[in-house]
Amino acid sequence: MLRYVRSACINFLFVHKYICIECGVYHSKWSGKCACGAWNSVIEESKKCIKLYNLDQEAQKDDRIPSGMNEVDRVLGGGFVKGSVVLIAGEPGVGKSTLLMQLASLHNGSSNVLYASAEESFEQLALRAKRVGVNNNRIKIGIGSQVDEIITSCRSANASMMIVDSIQTVFSKQVESFPGSVNQIRGAALEFISYAKSSGVITVIVGHVTKDGNVAGPKLLEHMVDTVIYFEGELKNDFRILRCLKNRFGSTNEVGIFEMKSKGLIEVKNPSSVFFDNSHKRASGSCTFVGIEGTRPMLMEIQALVAKSFMAIPRRSVVGWDVQRLSMMLAILSSRINLDLSGYEVYLNVVGGLRIYESAADLAVIMALISAHSGIIIPSKVAVFGEIGLSGEVRNVTKFEERVSEAANIGMMKIVTPSCCKKDIKWDINIHSVEHVCALGGLFANISENAIP
Repeated sequence: MLRYVRSACINFLFVHKYICIECGVYHSKWSGKCACGAWNSVIEESKKCIKLYNLDQEAQKDDRIPSGMNEVDRVLGGGFVKGSVVLIAGEPGVGKSTLLMQLASLHNGSSNVLYASAEESFEQLALRAKRVGVNNNRIKIGIGSQVDEIITSCRSANASMMIVDSIQTVFSKQVESFPGSVNQIRGAALEFISYAKSSGVITVIVGHVTKDGNVAGPKLLEHMVDTVIYFEGELKNDFRILRCLKNRFGSTNEVGIFEMKSKGLIEVKNPSSVFFDNSHKRASGSCTFVGIEGTRPMLMEIQALVAKSFMAIPRRSVVGWDVQRLSMMLAILSSRINLDLSGYEVYLNVVGGLRIYESAADLAVIMALISAHSGIIIPSKVAVFGEIGLSGEVRNVTKFEERVSEAANIGMMKIVTPSCCKKDIKWDINIHSVEHVCALGGLFANISENAIP
């Protein structure tokens, strides 16, 4: 008994820095072997404890700060959250810096914004600001690449929002590596995140993308931040899409659509009126698809071209859709309705620079291919949507009612849908249900006989 009391007194007198994880005995210094016989079991004991909460405590409500752009607020789930870290990635020249300059100008009118650039000079940023009509003294431009200097500048400027352009070009003194390396990107991002959470400053980080279209650097970077947004668009096209892939404070099912003008990015309020042009004369191979971008429906035009090929392996070219999905549609046409296009070159394009990710475009693609091969023109007042299985059946898709309503509002006269149409709903449009791709022959005959303007 005396031995245990003596041991307790000794442990009390010692500055307990090390403890054995096997037996729990304290040590005054590190030792490779504990008295219990365990090797490398002595570790330094942490003196601090993280803050603990109970589930019955009322959580503090996240106050949203509007960005000034409705399309950005839609993607973010209502606006920025204090202390949140947002990663925006996109190809070079797509308009990331232009968008952020406009957001900096539209931020809360009583707060300063730090725009820290490690890629461009002040003159370059000033010229861009002048081009997009930004002349705001609340925007503080900082040119530098050291993380600690950027954070100190943000603190001294009393900024409520910090923009870092870009994470691949800044570096932390705490990490012994060159800028852009995996360790530097991870270390720099960790310092920015730590500062944002402790200060409540909204932090927007710009990220480069690889040739595959993914964020450059470690995949861990996307897990560290609160929100990951991709800024998409063809450089030769004026339209841009802001797509959210991760959002800890809202839904990831929203997209924002913009149009690049000489004065900057302009929000597109009605996408269907922009991406669906009904003014030109429709040719064979074109089909109107009712798609869903985020949670809102919009009409898009899909074009197909089928030409006789003299090569051993005919060419397959796709813009705006999955080339593997096209190969599957071609196989379904060959197997289910005996339309063999193996000796033809096939080109598929989504008009307007959009990219379709949903399988609901299967039926529109197949109808465009049949139209291109047969020469039968699908009238512009006919809209299509539906997923096609490998056996050729036309399957139901999500947001059926929203798609039909959007087609009716735009002025479509007929819509081709899967056979799951709800008979109890009175639609303001003529609905033609299709169960199998074998029924498309009769559908085309019906379209050609009834001249829909």
